[in-house]
Amino acid sequence: MTTPYNTKYAILSQLWTDYKSDKQFKDFFEYNDIGLPLAFMLDQKIVESTPIAQVYVEETFALFCEALTLDDEEEWDDLDMMLSVLDEEDDV
Repeated sequence: MTTPYNTKYAILSQLWTDYKSDKQFKDFFEYNDIGLPLAFMLDQKIVESTPIAQVYVEETFALFCEALTLDDEEEWDDLDMMLSVLDEEDDV
């Protein structure tokens, strides 16, 4: 089961607001300069989703999973869950 669309943009929104100054995400943020703010605007209900917006969000989420080497086909609940998996991998 995959992560629902509204959860994807919520995760990306939190990533954008909480980590936009983090240097380790600099390249990712520069490349996804539309998908991340769009996810924030969707999450905050500033704009309504469209098919094109969904394409941007889906692509940005897939790239985020790839950057973290996480499976984008898995169902993720939130950003903390995704980052905690990374912490667990570091502990091994």
